[in-house]
Amino acid sequence: MKDYNTERSKLAMPEYGRNIYKMVNSLREIEDKAKRTEQAHAVVKVMETINPTVHLQEDYEHKLWDQLYIIAGFDLDVDSPYPCPTPEEFKSSPLPIPMKESKIKATHYGRNIERIINLLCNEPDGEIKTEMIRSLAIYMRQQYLIWNKDSVSDETIFNDIEKLSDYRLKVPEGINLSKIASDASFARPGLGINVGQGGNKKRQFKNNKRQGRKK
Repeated sequence: MKDYNTERSKLAMPEYGRNIYKMVNSLREIEDKAKRTEQAHAVVKVMETINPTVHLQEDYEHKLWDQLYIIAGFDLDVDSPYPCPTPEEFKSSPLPIPMKESKIKATHYGRNIERIINLLCNEPDGEIKTEMIRSLAIYMRQQYLIWNKDSVSDETIFNDIEKLSDYRLKVPEGINLSKIASDASFARPGLGINVGQGGNKKRQFKNNKRQGRKK
């Protein structure tokens, strides 16, 4: 009969393997406490060899002894340099991650755009504020095209600015955004800067090959 790991008891710390568990369990069979403590130190040294990355952690020796007690099921009578921890110390619930209370009004623009708009609402009217709104509108148009892959009018962007500000911010009349180049392309985050370059290289290779034949 083959002995499969799936049919064995679950390990609390599988990264150390079953041989370490056998060594820890054999400690209980040593009647002399001094000898049992000596062998426990040896097992900790083996654990340190198996898990060298533990040295990157602060107070790693304490951590190794805690792991020894975990493997032993918190039932090991030795003279350890550190007290035996309790199971409750390792069963505490993780701290909740604080979440943003308010929802993003327009996900394709992001929360930072909303913050910029809120800051602009407090700026005094003038040429500087007008230019800041124009720069913001150009950036928002870019974000819009990245996620929607369609043309968008300047008025749509201006309306979005006013809507996101709860109409506290009024886009000055006469603002015109720069024209988008006909060969401009917008990629979503994560696609990488080399997306699409392979095809250009292939086309360049074919063109060079045709020119060589003509010569």
